[in-house]
Amino acid sequence: VQLQASGGGLVQAGGSLRLSCAASGSTYGIKDMGWYRQAPDNTRELVAVITSGDGATKYADSVKGRFTISKDNAENTVYLQMNSLKPEDTAVYYCRTNTWGDRGNLLGYWGKGTQVTVSS
Repeated sequence: VQLQASGGGLVQAGGSLRLSCAASGSTYGIKDMGWYRQAPDNTRELVAVITSGDGATKYADSVKGRFTISKDNAENTVYLQMNSLKPEDTAVYYCRTNTWGDRGNLLGYWGKGTQVTVSS
């Protein structure tokens, strides 16, 4: 599975950005897709994840109420709408998918990161 992320950029505090991540390749076994971020201090945390089947979502406490993850199964694309951005949201955002392999094992794939910078 290959992941192509886009949509990062520079925005002022209080602004919005929308990230997109398109999956290609062996996408039939995708279990979930989500976003992680790595801050300048190199800590990486889960931001949001959405399952392919029932669309259940999970968010980091720090982004609840501000970020919304959604998906387009037909296009194998996941979106992260980020509103009310704060300087502490500044990070490199990575798309990730957990995909069932042919032997029933769960495989993780990462996309290249996209920089999000929020100025105060």
